[in-house]
This record gives sequence, structure tokens and C-alpha cells, in this order.
Amino acid sequence: MSHYVLAITGASGAIYALRLLQLLLASGHVVHLVISRSGAQVLATELGLAVDLRDFQISQLFPEISPVAAESPATLSFYGGFRTLPTPLRLANLRYHRFDDFTAGIASGSFLTKGMVICPCSMGTLASLSGGHSENLIQRAADVHLKERRKLIVVPRETPISSIQLDNMRRLSEAGATVMPAMPGFYHGAQTIADLVDFVVGRISDHLGVEHQLFKRWGDQDG
Repeated sequence: MSHYVLAITGASGAIYALRLLQLLLASGHVVHLVISRSGAQVLATELGLAVDLRDFQISQLFPEISPVAAESPATLSFYGGFRTLPTPLRLANLRYHRFDDFTAGIASGSFLTKGMVICPCSMGTLASLSGGHSENLIQRAADVHLKERRKLIVVPRETPISSIQLDNMRRLSEAGATVMPAMPGFYHGAQTIADLVDFVVGRISDHLGVEHQLFKRWGDQDG
């Protein structure tokens, strides 16, 4: 069991974050979840989910889950449905932190994690990280992962990309982050939107060192 930080910010692609959260909880890991104000707005706009940042319940992200359940089947019904993961979500492993709570453990380098993912990562968050800002918990936790030389993955979703945004990505990459734009591949035989989401989430999981069977790998004739 490892600790991971997952931050959801205000770029399009909130479904990537939900699927990644599912996978991490189904894999038995502890997830420290932070959602920005804009991230909550995107969850509402794209997925119809009303998230209360002051009184968060996991059922706000997964309406089929009882707030008092210890475990729940790993299903996801958006965009026609995703393949059910083989193990249930371990709901007790979720740790929610408000975006403005600097008392959270993840704000300190002494709190050990295996990595952090900002998914999706807005261009505003990207610029703040590139400039070394720590004005909220997401930015501070990312800054901690960079200074401690721990895995930091940012998943920007924007098009087209300006030279300023490209430069911010370059600076983050040079500082040690992995910049992984939400660009799904098609070579794995994608048939649905869920397949495209799983490709991106699977590649994120590869870089976190989390095992999965979300897509058929190139060269895997038996998968």
C-alpha cells in the first residue's frame, strides 16, 4: 500500500481523474485527493457532479456509492460505461483535503508519498507551478514533490498550445516533472470513449508504478 496525491484542477477531462481515482483505490493504495474550485466546476459541467468542497463525500464523485460503505464495486457509468475493475474500491483509503488547507500532511516534505498527479492540469496551475508559486494546497504539494525529487505527473488538456504554455511545460520537465498531455492512442483497438480514457489513465499508472489491465499494449499478442 502506497500513498499518492491526486489533484483535480479546472481543465477539461475530469473523467480521467475519476478513472484514475478508481484504479488507485481498487489497487489498495491510499489517495490524498484535492480539488480546486475550478476543478469542481468542471466536474459539474462535464459530468453533472455537484461536489461540496467544504463537506466532501465520495458519493459526490460516485453517486452509486453509499457514503458509509467500506468497499464498493469499481464501476463507472459515464460515457456509456467503463469496464469493471477486478477488485472493489477501498473507500477507507481515500483522504480528502481542502484546496486551502495548508495543515494537510501533503504540504510538507516530511510526509512521504510515492507520487502526485495533477489530472487534469489547467494552464493556470501549470503556470503557477512553473513560476514556483504555492498559493493553495495543490501548488504547495506539487512544489514539495519537485523539491523532494518525487514523482510529479501533470496531465494538461488544452489545444492549441501557446509558446508561453509550451515554455511552462519545458520548465516543469526540466525541474523533474513528467508532462503527460491527455493524448490517447488508438493502436490498442479503441472502440469507445471509455477505451480512450483508459489509455491515458493506464499510461499515467505506468509512470506511477501501478499495475493495471486497462488496455492492450503494443506488441502484446496475447493480451
